[in-house]
Amino acid sequence: MAKDYPTTPYTEVRRKDRQVTDETWIRGMLNAAATGTLATVYEGQPFLNSNLYVYDEGHNAIYLHTAHLGRTRANLEAEDKVCFTVMEMGRLLPAEQALEFSVEYASVVVFGRGRVVTDPTEAEYGLQRLLDKYAPHLRPGEHYRPIMPEELKRTAVYRIHIDQWSGKRKIVAADFPGAYHYEPPTFIAT
Repeated sequence: MAKDYPTTPYTEVRRKDRQVTDETWIRGMLNAAATGTLATVYEGQPFLNSNLYVYDEGHNAIYLHTAHLGRTRANLEAEDKVCFTVMEMGRLLPAEQALEFSVEYASVVVFGRGRVVTDPTEAEYGLQRLLDKYAPHLRPGEHYRPIMPEELKRTAVYRIHIDQWSGKRKIVAADFPGAYHYEPPTFIAT
């Protein structure tokens, strides 16, 4: 009998052998991933937005920022339920049959509520955490001018309060026959 997926908890992973319940691993993945994808909904239409972000363990939250006005803000002001995901792709795993080709991967999916941060102290905190993640070798006041109050008026900082999460990964033996890393093309001019 087929499973009734609409009534299944959001965090339930179909492949139990790939489910990760270790919260230390989940936090580590959220701390390490370079980018994440935010899912919002407006009048039934889903929207995805890839973002730089930072996971804040102490607040059980994710901070990100976008333009002061735009789709993300409009969507969150209409509906605060969000989904956020990060992932990492490992080696491709060839097989003798096309249907059996696979890939190593790791991912975390977060379910929660997103909001625009209106408190200037928290907004500055979220932005500084982003700077600290992506430029850990640079210090405010030494390598760049610290965040100024007028700059906070030109951007929007968002906080996703994490309600639930799930982790999933597939890894195989290091000597898997024919395993290789995908070398994607880049569209960013160097």
